[in-house]
Amino acid sequence: MDYAASTPVDPRVAACMTECLINPELQGNPSSLTHAFGRKARELIEQARQCIAQSIGGTPDSVIFTSGATESNNLALFGVAKFHAGPGKHIISSRTEHKAVLEPLKRLEKRGVKVTYLKPDAHGIVQPEKVREAITPDTVMVSLMHVNNETGVIQDIAAVGGICRERGILLHVDAAQSAGRLPVNVQQMGIDLLSFTAHKLYGPKGIGALYVRRQPVLGLEAQIVGGGHESGWRSGTLATPQIVAFSLAMQLAVAERESDNARIAELRDRLWSGLQQLGGIELNGHVTQRVPGILNVAFHGVEGESLLFALGELAVSAGSACSTGSDEASYVLRALGRSDQLAQSSLRFSLGRFSTADEVDSALRLMHREVPRLRAVAKLA
Repeated sequence: MDYAASTPVDPRVAACMTECLINPELQGNPSSLTHAFGRKARELIEQARQCIAQSIGGTPDSVIFTSGATESNNLALFGVAKFHAGPGKHIISSRTEHKAVLEPLKRLEKRGVKVTYLKPDAHGIVQPEKVREAITPDTVMVSLMHVNNETGVIQDIAAVGGICRERGILLHVDAAQSAGRLPVNVQQMGIDLLSFTAHKLYGPKGIGALYVRRQPVLGLEAQIVGGGHESGWRSGTLATPQIVAFSLAMQLAVAERESDNARIAELRDRLWSGLQQLGGIELNGHVTQRVPGILNVAFHGVEGESLLFALGELAVSAGSACSTGSDEASYVLRALGRSDQLAQSSLRFSLGRFSTADEVDSALRLMHREVPRLRAVAKLA
């Protein structure tokens, strides 16, 4: 029930990666082009790059491999900010972004960059017109996630992209939760930089990518320097097995997207229907403008920490995995207007390709046992 944090590796992807790890012919450094081993590794990487680029509507030379979406976000934000360094530079984002965006923005603020954090409406939607209203003559970039990792709410990126193109402003999108799960076309949506990662779409951890628009060329300063790999934007020896596995994971995600989403939506509805029978619950986020796999629910009359402790046998979360261990209520839910108490009493259930009806029913049995018990305890306290 925690697919939003990370998905299990698809066995087909694992088999592909294993082959790359053990095949003697694929052990060369893909930058060693003077011998067949290096050239073969490079060939596989470039095939993977082309496949991944095609899945998002980009060109192969626009895909830069990184260690994951966090690094991609950092490269996009710091890279653009440093290239456009100067007094009064301005970036627009939202209060509900992932910390992999918010923390770099905080650092940029300390360096003199002005940042506007837009507040979403009560359903978690950042209205495109709010973006337009926040633009100033010094705005160099808008950074907005496609799908929120806690609520599953989908933002209208195409509308924001149109606004940015009108004003000549760069648009960066964190697509960690949407790439492979929703149609993404960087050209049609007006996206200049797109961060995504393999482990959210049944691929291995430790590999991701940043799409960087090549025409017209945008200004971006490298954050990891060395041998000049990846067009000089991200130095470091490329991980052939992870990249090839990433490519296959993306291919499978796109090919099976409709069937996966339809089945996951049925399971989500089964879960939501069962939870509603408990009474005293609320859905966090928009009812329809959301991905099928994420269900964020607030439970009235239950103390959040006690609920998580009682559900120890269930893989579920109180928010983003990056915030695990924090005693604070979810900043995402508080931005939607939830009280600290209700935000702390909310759980994120997330389903995926390998989720089953039996797992949903098992989770419901546990919830129907523990929630009433904890509510009774709370009344006695």
